[in-house]
Amino acid sequence: MTIETFVCRAADGERVSTGWGELNWKITDKSMAGTEMTFGTCFIKPGERNPLHSHPNCEEFLYVVSGSCEHKLGKETVMLGAGDIIRIPQDVRHWARAIGSEPVFALIMFSTGKRQAVDHEGGGVA
Repeated sequence: MTIETFVCRAADGERVSTGWGELNWKITDKSMAGTEMTFGTCFIKPGERNPLHSHPNCEEFLYVVSGSCEHKLGKETVMLGAGDIIRIPQDVRHWARAIGSEPVFALIMFSTGKRQAVDHEGGGVA
């Protein structure tokens, strides 16, 4: 094995554009064989939110780099700002909405390289 097996360059990533923003999958089992985590970034446009969804096979951590959002987690909603992190347990329904005039930019990490998402609103990318 070479060191390149363990390195992902900054320009790498699978960008997924959505109506509410963009996901960029930096590390998955497809991009880095053998990884046991998924790592990416999430961009949410001001006033927009991703669809209500859950992850049946993993937990998620979302770290807010910039902007602020309200985050629905199960039946509760919490406000998050730059520097805040939230743990989303496996199978818990959730979404995030950008609050204010600034978009939200967050790092997202999952406890498996084969992240699965179930959209509970139909048709969206979560």
